[in-house]
Amino acid sequence: MSILECKNLSKDYGNMLAVNNVNLNLQAGQIVGLLGPNGSGKTTLIKMATGLLRPTSGEILINGEQPGETTKSVVAYLPDRDFLPDYMNTNKLIRFYRDFYEDFDVNKAEKMLQSLGIDPNKTLKKLSKGMKEKVQLILTMSRNAKVYFLDEPIAGVDPAARDYILKTIISNYNPSALVLISTHLIADIESVLDDVVFLKNGKVALHKNADEIREESGKSVDALFREVFKC
Repeated sequence: MSILECKNLSKDYGNMLAVNNVNLNLQAGQIVGLLGPNGSGKTTLIKMATGLLRPTSGEILINGEQPGETTKSVVAYLPDRDFLPDYMNTNKLIRFYRDFYEDFDVNKAEKMLQSLGIDPNKTLKKLSKGMKEKVQLILTMSRNAKVYFLDEPIAGVDPAARDYILKTIISNYNPSALVLISTHLIADIESVLDDVVFLKNGKVALHKNADEIREESGKSVDALFREVFKC
């Protein structure tokens, strides 16, 4: 059974059709790239999957259920912007996540945060943007979730931080889960992807295995992306 399924899914904001009749089936045990330029509908699709937005028409299912209270307990979500209170330090954040999520692995989070050399009493406000994004990612990936939605996790950080973030993702996710990474920075994440979904003007332009793309087209996923979107 698909762990994420979209059936004729659309989201209309009135003056803009952000997601347009999307049909999609994604299996567990994969890292999938949700790829497209800004404004292609990636964030809207993820927000519908997390229950933050309601579809205008069609249906989206997580593990066979509509997004709601049950699915929230198996979905780990990293938004495309800062979402944690600046006044909290990493000690408080770990306790917060432990109390809020039954599947949160405190030991895993503490080990990864210690590897960054962060003073556990230092508040997020005193951390750099890159360090703050690493902390948010670590807390997300320390859950033993069935689905991880990561919305633009490498945008706005330097190449060294991107390497750390990708290593954290592939080393710490539940291997029987689905990881969906939304980004427009294809070259930086291509090496970790099993499947790719190209979103263009709210529609699925392509859904294919990453290795098959390279074998059949003789191009990298990034090169094909640039061709499809004429970057």
